[in-house]
Amino acid sequence: MRRIFLLAGLIVSISVLGQNDKNADKLLENVINKLSEYTNFKANLSYTMINTEMGIDEEKTGLIFIQGDSYRLEMEGQVIISDGTTIWTWLKDSEEVMVSNTSDNEESISPTQILTKYNNDYKAKFSNNKEYKGTDLQEIELKPNDKKDFEKMTVVVNPSELTLVNFSVYDVNGNVFTYKILNMETNLELPADTFTFKESEHPDVDVIDMR
Repeated sequence: MRRIFLLAGLIVSISVLGQNDKNADKLLENVINKLSEYTNFKANLSYTMINTEMGIDEEKTGLIFIQGDSYRLEMEGQVIISDGTTIWTWLKDSEEVMVSNTSDNEESISPTQILTKYNNDYKAKFSNNKEYKGTDLQEIELKPNDKKDFEKMTVVVNPSELTLVNFSVYDVNGNVFTYKILNMETNLELPADTFTFKESEHPDVDVIDMR
């Protein structure tokens, strides 16, 4: 579950300060600054999880909406909604929704807080990934000083358009989670209830309040 909350934050803000490759740091900063100019955005996602040793190779698709500290992630039977204060994890197949406070949920990291929590804890450098050689794309490798949660992340950006193309998280258990961002739309007129779950509209759903 934690990787889902991590996803919401990673799309919004990545801050890498300290003893980094200054060019890599500057490029990533420019991408973040452009993202921060948008009132909101939505994007289609392609998600894969690979663990070579365990023979795991999963792929899913989904849709994410981001607006400030609020986000909504829809991915194959699961919807995670946050208004910045409350998180609703709606499992459609099970017809239940778990409700928690962002402040009480250790797995919850709001979009604008995700990497301010890790501020000054990353070292950034350009990757030598051959897949992106000869293209307009640049891959930036981020390594945390404290590898408690993950070994590293890689972020692929388009430097001419200052857009985020995809990113991967390599955790300490040998899992690699990769998210590709497709068809981003910005500054949308979103319905008022995009970032809330209204129980009155879902009378058949079992509400599990964990607050």
